[in-house]
Amino acid sequence: MPVPPWDDPAARQGPPPAVVLVLPVVLSLLVQVPAAIGIAVWTAAPPALAALQIALAAAGALALLGSRRWPGPTVALVALLALAAVLTGPDIGPPYLALAFAIVLAIVRGAAVWAASSVGVAWVAAVALGPATGHGWSPFRVAATTAGLGLCFAIGWFARRRRERASAFREAMARRRRSAEERERVRIARELHDVLGHALSQINVQASVGLHLMDRDPEQARSALASIKGASKTALEEVRSVLGVLRDGEAPLAPQAELAQLPRLVSEFAVPGLAARLDDRLRGEVPARPTQFAAYRIAQEALTNVARHAEATRVELRLERDGDVFVLTVDDDGAGLPAAAEATTGAIALGDGLEAGRGILGMRERAALLSGTVDFAGSPLGGTRLTARLPWGAPS
Repeated sequence: MPVPPWDDPAARQGPPPAVVLVLPVVLSLLVQVPAAIGIAVWTAAPPALAALQIALAAAGALALLGSRRWPGPTVALVALLALAAVLTGPDIGPPYLALAFAIVLAIVRGAAVWAASSVGVAWVAAVALGPATGHGWSPFRVAATTAGLGLCFAIGWFARRRRERASAFREAMARRRRSAEERERVRIARELHDVLGHALSQINVQASVGLHLMDRDPEQARSALASIKGASKTALEEVRSVLGVLRDGEAPLAPQAELAQLPRLVSEFAVPGLAARLDDRLRGEVPARPTQFAAYRIAQEALTNVARHAEATRVELRLERDGDVFVLTVDDDGAGLPAAAEATTGAIALGDGLEAGRGILGMRERAALLSGTVDFAGSPLGGTRLTARLPWGAPS
């Protein structure tokens, strides 16, 4: 059986459900039953009538136990019991507190139509049948009772609106939390892709060189192994930095990459038959830290893609400022853009497609987070040109 929304622990606030269920029953019993006994003694009512009044008072309170699962039928039953208590009792009877609780609980739990129709019919019947049973209804008493019933409905509507607002707030917070978690997962995945993709590409190339030259040129093979050692050490440091954010209270073990580290990245980019060159036209100026970090990762991924997919012999990186925009340009003389330039995701299908597409999509995501862009076109060198345009200052 599905759990009603008012009984769902995930959407609940305030007192425990057992308290919400039992407290109205206890309060109604404590008010109605002693009052019914006292009035029966005071009016010297016949034993049968006194027993009926006490039973009706207790029954209305106990009927509230069904309000959690059946709020509509419960308010109808309590209204019927209240009508019977009014018509069979003395002209001045005990306050039927259970009806007030039944109205409020029914409205809070979505049974407003049940509450309005049941209470309306019962109250009209009481006014119409009252004179026939010897009850005199003064205009003041009718107005006061009607106002009291209206107040119960108003309290119910207020409580329901408050619960709906609280539920909407909790849902909004949960969506925001899930969105933040998803953004963090994407960020970490993007970082790991860039760090590991670049390092493993370097290691793969150098390992191939080392194996090829192991017997013919031991010195060159030794140099390849040294490059593997350096690339793996750098990758481990950056992976520790990325994973450090996953541990509460642990700061990254290494600072985020900056443009000052880009010359080292280019100089350590060792791929046989592929020459890399950096043209820094910034004249000592540096953009904001987020822009530097994004530009470094974009350049890193661009070099990785050129090494793995472009079949190029030359790659050139250029850094420059265009007003309030930082521009990173990467040109290669490789195979160039294929005929199917872009997939529906916005990733370019280079080489084996899948991994390159993810990397390029990651570059575009980095730029988009700073309100920048990453575009691809043909290069004057004959291959592909990557142009990343990022805000110079800190993003607002």
